[in-house]
Amino acid sequence: MEKQQLQLEHQYRASNLNDPKNAPLIIMLHGYGSDENDLFSFASELPSKYAIISLKAPYGLNPHGNAWYAIHFDNVDGKWSDDNQAINSRDRVVSVINEIIEKYPVDKNNITLLGFSQGTILGLSIALSYPKKIKNIIGLSGYVNEGILKEDYHKNDFKNLNIYSSHGTLDQVIPVEWARKTKHFLSNIVPDLTYNEFPVGHGVSPQNFYDFKNWLEKHS
Repeated sequence: MEKQQLQLEHQYRASNLNDPKNAPLIIMLHGYGSDENDLFSFASELPSKYAIISLKAPYGLNPHGNAWYAIHFDNVDGKWSDDNQAINSRDRVVSVINEIIEKYPVDKNNITLLGFSQGTILGLSIALSYPKKIKNIIGLSGYVNEGILKEDYHKNDFKNLNIYSSHGTLDQVIPVEWARKTKHFLSNIVPDLTYNEFPVGHGVSPQNFYDFKNWLEKHS
């Protein structure tokens, strides 16, 4: 199937199923300063039965790259995130998911979010705020920002939501302690949580890649 028009720019790889009208779907959410081509670069290494859509974040950065929300640096508050922009991106991606279901031959009940860094933070906010829309989330090098979750998220039913979370123990961008707090947070509300650490910085090691790939096979 040819690439369709969505409100966010994206890359698309079709499923190789003989009858792909109900293909499982992976939606990729890149990190701060990147674009839709980043995570899509390893789409060919993921199971071919999946349709894959890699989205481009809506906020452009100077001189290049994109973000799901701004990260500001100042002398008073230090480094802080624009939660209003993050919430806007959260709900915009949910709107795009509805577009994808309408325009692409995918199974609306088998959607996996795969995020890195800021894309993980956003992806977790989507999965926890709208768990009926998401089956799996693979969160690499990120954490839960409670400030961008829907206010009544705790009333949601998470029994069918599966989460894989991983982090580098040498990460100097997002401290591993933040991920460990997220592990504790998620373990109290999500029955199916896998959390693993790897001896790397802010990135995805080959071991990490094969680890979440194997997890995905078990949760397909």
